[in-house]
This record gives sequence, C-alpha cells and structure tokens, in this order.
Amino acid sequence: MRTPTFSTALALAALLAALPVQAQQKLVPAQSEIAFLTRQMGVPVDGRFRRFDAQVTFDPKQLTAARISFTIDLGSATIGTAETEAELLKPDWFDTKKFPQATFTSTAVKQVGAGKLDVTGTLSIKGSSHPVTVPVLLAPSGTFTTATGSFTLKRLDFRIGDGDWKDTSVVANEVQVRFKLTLTGVAGL
Repeated sequence: MRTPTFSTALALAALLAALPVQAQQKLVPAQSEIAFLTRQMGVPVDGRFRRFDAQVTFDPKQLTAARISFTIDLGSATIGTAETEAELLKPDWFDTKKFPQATFTSTAVKQVGAGKLDVTGTLSIKGSSHPVTVPVLLAPSGTFTTATGSFTLKRLDFRIGDGDWKDTSVVANEVQVRFKLTLTGVAGL
C-alpha cells in the first residue's frame, strides 16, 4: 500500500479549498409555521401543521446549487376540533397510517426580484406527486432570514377527501397553503 506524498496532500487540500463552502442552514421551528385554508360549505376553515422539518442548502449567489426539502407530519394537523382532527387521519383524508408524511423537494430555484424567488419542485401527499412552483419572499433580520409565501393546491389531485368528500360543493377543491419559515445561516441577500 502506498502512502500519500506531501505533494498529493497539498493537491487534495487545494482541491477542497476550491470547492464552494455552503453555510449550514437550520430551521427555527418555534418561529416557523405551515398553515392551510380551505372552505367547507362556503365557510373558511383554517388549519396548521404542528410538526414539520426543512433541510435547506441555499446560497443566494449560487441558486443552481440550492436544495430545499420539507417533511410535514400529516398527523400533526390541527383544525380546531378534536373530532375533525381525528377525521383527517382516516383513509378518505390524509390516511396517516399508510402515508404519515407529505414531502416537498426542490428541483430549481430562480430569482425573480430583490428577495423574491420562485422555488419549483415536487410535492408528494398521500402517494400522489405533482410539480409546483412556490413564490417565496426572503427577509433578513439580524441572524435570521424569514421565508414567507403561499400557493394553492387542488386537494383532489392528491386524493385528499376521497369517497363522499369528493363533492367540491361541500369541501372546496382549492386549498391555500401559507408558510413562514425562519432560518439561520443564510448568506447575505
């Protein structure tokens, strides 16, 4: 077995130094939120998810290398009443025994203005995956950066509300998803 020479070690060190260094971004759960709004018989119904996580690798100067992914615990949905929350866990809705999580994985990040991004990726819920583009506004404040945005999904595309609940005159097909994610470690914008 050959041992590395000093010149080999120097070449390896130079190669590693040339690689871009990415700061480790961390989600601050206590200052973050993922919420949703739908309508049942025309009446607005607000909800949110209590447990979620994000893995973010983001340098505003290297958007092509950005990687953003979310995992949402569907069983953590809260909508205001225990009876309704228990219903959301069942097969017609989130079917959390079979599909405990929803995920989002980015495929592209594009700057569309100062502090404004379009994040394109794949949203997977209940075994169905669809491409989405999410507008995101970034706002730095001290050591934190807050990412906010919203988008609308069609629940029936993801088989949310199967069976008798497919009737969109009872529960609207459109669900607005809103988020506020507070991150540390994002390089200057």
